[in-house]
Amino acid sequence: MTAGTRARLEELDRSGLDPRSPELLVVLCWLVREGVAIDESELNGARRRAMFVLAAGGDPHRDLGFDSVAVERLADELDTPERRAQLAAALDGLPTEDLPAVSAVADALRADPGLAWRSFALSLLADELADE
Repeated sequence: MTAGTRARLEELDRSGLDPRSPELLVVLCWLVREGVAIDESELNGARRRAMFVLAAGGDPHRDLGFDSVAVERLADELDTPERRAQLAAALDGLPTEDLPAVSAVADALRADPGLAWRSFALSLLADELADE
């Protein structure tokens, strides 16, 4: 992890967001996304298909949630045991000491691999929407 990652974690910890907030779950997974090896073309194709699912449901820029069909589709399409293990290892590597809120979020993600994977998928889809 870079010094910039630690600074972002400190910002998140000071944000006042509830440690159970979806925003914190997703942001932590977004911060470690490079620790999960996914071929660029596979990722782009999976995100494109998820965006089609999102657009078919109406406004593609509406708020996404963990139970969104597009998020579930992306999570399912990219899911492998190796990638889940990489995500867990990346979360384990976050420098969360002395950051109680961020540490609680990281602990929650480590305790629930399914939630962690959906949070990761949501972070990838949100990143795609932010680029548009």
